[in-house]
Amino acid sequence: MTLREQARAIWEAGVAAVASDRLVRNVVSCDSHTLSVCGESFAVDSLTRIVVLGTGKAGAGMASAIEAALGEELVDTKVTGWVNVPADCVRPLRRIVLHAARPAGVNEPTEEGVIGTQRILELAHSAGPNDVVLVLISGGGSALSPAPIPGITLADKQAVTRFLMRSGASIQELNTVRKHLSLFKGGGLARAAAQARAVITLIISDVIGDPLDVIASGPTVEDTSTAADSLAVLERFGAQPPQVPESIFKSLKSVPRPSGSGPRDRNEPLPNGRGTALKSRNHIIGNNATALEAAASKARELGFAVQSLGSNNAGEAQAVGHELAELCRRIRDGQANVTPPVCVLSGGEPVVKLVPTEQPRKGGRNQEVTLAALQHLWSDGLDRIAILSGGTDGEDGPTNAAGAVVDESLRQAALTKGLDPAKFLAINNSYPFFEQTSGLLLTGPTHTNVMDLRVAVVR
Repeated sequence: MTLREQARAIWEAGVAAVASDRLVRNVVSCDSHTLSVCGESFAVDSLTRIVVLGTGKAGAGMASAIEAALGEELVDTKVTGWVNVPADCVRPLRRIVLHAARPAGVNEPTEEGVIGTQRILELAHSAGPNDVVLVLISGGGSALSPAPIPGITLADKQAVTRFLMRSGASIQELNTVRKHLSLFKGGGLARAAAQARAVITLIISDVIGDPLDVIASGPTVEDTSTAADSLAVLERFGAQPPQVPESIFKSLKSVPRPSGSGPRDRNEPLPNGRGTALKSRNHIIGNNATALEAAASKARELGFAVQSLGSNNAGEAQAVGHELAELCRRIRDGQANVTPPVCVLSGGEPVVKLVPTEQPRKGGRNQEVTLAALQHLWSDGLDRIAILSGGTDGEDGPTNAAGAVVDESLRQAALTKGLDPAKFLAINNSYPFFEQTSGLLLTGPTHTNVMDLRVAVVR
């Protein structure tokens, strides 16, 4: 295999380890008498329904695995469900509806998402004391499950989402705002299912550190943030009308204060039910560390020593690319404390801060990381180096690529075509560069999502 092929094989091994169906089948099982979920057991005969609800890019694989684990007879007699997924993940299941809540590659709330989320909330409200609710949550769930609070329109939510994403807001900052504009997020789904016997949430994490209240904006997790925190995020990025609609500020500023002038009683509910105890049990069943461990195992199998930078890497995409490229150069040139062949692995999720431009552009954070790495090594060359960065969900920004990979052959192709990576980076326009040099990482939907995985191999 070439270095590029080895890098891809290592990346694919990491993604395979967090396949959503595999992760679900690890924690859900059922025989004719007992349903077991993450160590909890329920007598099948005592259940009227098993209500399966969810949102996220891994939703299709998770839902399919639930039906497979339960078996056809139980599914046909007791299961009902609805899961919001991207359009290219929709396929027919026996009893769980996979709803196209947004188009592929368009990571923002849509009217179809609103319709689907209303249906999820209706099913949650219908759950009674003999029903178990299984909630399937994965990355991308925030955009896939819009449920605007009164006074806020879908267009308002789209505007504030676009503003924050273009400003380089972290997922924590973005979801802090989203939760306070939603009836679904910030524990809203769990509150809707309050009459169920049990609410058990299976979560595939796409956020650094696996914070339960941030992943998909925590629909079954108590929200500890406040409307004031949301306003602080908007202020931090200089948000003001008309970029962010006045209705957003009006809504966040009008959250009623708890009664009384003293500190809030910890048992006094916040507006929209926030602050009330939630019965949901939340379980992380897969994350970036799982993928990183499997990638490391594959790298060793291919003869590489492994240097792992861990799963908690954030930062700005171009800086991440430059740093990774410089580390590879130092390893190759004998200036590091490891000797080739070496595989450098890292996980996490950097951000892209879009620069102002009137020119057309297209790309994503992984493509930007990889193009920045190429630019850093443009003069020195990539002899004996290949660098790949890919989103484990198969999506990177509003494109059909998971990311990109660079090596010396790609550099030579760019030189032949007269393509300068710096000019493409200057306007965040990475996709056309890689489209012309055959560097795109094209996988289609992977039905999982644990942030990004970067693989750099040095011989």
